[in-house]
Amino acid sequence: MLLNELSPQTTLDITEDERWLTTQRIVDSQHFCKSPRLSRLLLFLAEQTLLDRTDLLTESNIAIMVFDRDAQFNPGVDTIVRSHMVRLRQKLDQYAAENQTASSLRLVVPKGEYLVRFERMIRSLPESYALPRPEVDVVPPGVERPVSPMQNRSNPLTLMCWLLGVAILILLAALLIVLNRSTRRAADAPVITHPLWSRLFQPHRRTTFIAADSGLVLLHRMTKKETTLAEYLKRDFSQETRGLTPERTDEVLNMADRRYTSFVDLNIYRRLQQLPFMTADKLEVKYARDIQMDELKQGNIILSGARGANPWLELYDPELNFVGKNDGVHHAYSFMNRHPQAGETPVFSVSEADPQQHTLGVLAFLPNLDGDGNALIVEGNSMAGTEAISDFLFDDDALLPFLSKIKKPDGTVPHFEVLIESHSVNGSAGPFHILAYRTHP
Repeated sequence: MLLNELSPQTTLDITEDERWLTTQRIVDSQHFCKSPRLSRLLLFLAEQTLLDRTDLLTESNIAIMVFDRDAQFNPGVDTIVRSHMVRLRQKLDQYAAENQTASSLRLVVPKGEYLVRFERMIRSLPESYALPRPEVDVVPPGVERPVSPMQNRSNPLTLMCWLLGVAILILLAALLIVLNRSTRRAADAPVITHPLWSRLFQPHRRTTFIAADSGLVLLHRMTKKETTLAEYLKRDFSQETRGLTPERTDEVLNMADRRYTSFVDLNIYRRLQQLPFMTADKLEVKYARDIQMDELKQGNIILSGARGANPWLELYDPELNFVGKNDGVHHAYSFMNRHPQAGETPVFSVSEADPQQHTLGVLAFLPNLDGDGNALIVEGNSMAGTEAISDFLFDDDALLPFLSKIKKPDGTVPHFEVLIESHSVNGSAGPFHILAYRTHP
């Protein structure tokens, strides 16, 4: 599956947009949670619509970018896009019918189009909710209307002082109520701690999420070579393009210059934002191409993506036991096991030709480059491999027992690595299990 391009207005910029948040709620609903392909299709259509990339909303582009079809896709023979669009429209109608609320947004993709329309649903109130007519105060003839105390205050100065006093009393009472509730809420609110997340999100320290540069993955597929960190920092791809024709070189470099990241990275960022103790000032997101070396030495870091999509992983190789390596020629991805233990192999490998579609990934919790913070690495052999690692990372039913197993005598969690295996199901991660792990002093 390919990937969404990051322009000056990036995918990550729309995460606070009401329309995007509505889209996320829909794909998280029961209507879509068991349909990963429909979810991926809706996210792609909504994203391109919100970022005004309407030129990407063609049947061929959708087939390639969402359904992993190749450049020879023939819509006259392969109807995968049209058939899924029919199902998508049906699911959106079902969701709207069951989740209709006043002033909520409804997503519609008209027939013959791929542009998502966000329509505001404002329902009229039923008659039973009609506002009552005001009663008319009728005074019978010959009966004098009673005079209110306010009307007796004929002195303007007296009236003004009286009103001012009432206003001050009301404001004081409201202030006391607010202060009392705030104090009670602060006293009653539980302190949320987590053995891992509390180490990555700390007071007075920002955490930076580094999204993968998936344009590099496309480059590597075309050249069947890898990019070192030094080459990446200089934007020097001469080693990779050596031997190619000038026309092919231009095509390859044009692909490398595009700013792509994956839906998996976008989903990781969204899940980080949804952590119960997360606040806007604690998490910053940056594209791998925009990060500077000094930023990896300050604060806490989260790096996501396969090695070919995030060359910054190279900096952490000396600390790792499970070191990833991509073989572009044979389309294989391996994790070298530097110090095999009993029953372990020196190499864990997966191949694109594997009929079982195995995926591998490593979750590594290490010191940052200066040693005064922490780094979390989410590295998979593919997007499905990275997704499997993120599923483990955000599933406390799986993560917490593992952290409890490796914790130190004082109850703290040491730095660690864990190797996860899963299966790719239609390009998405299936159930996962732990193959091996290591702890660091």
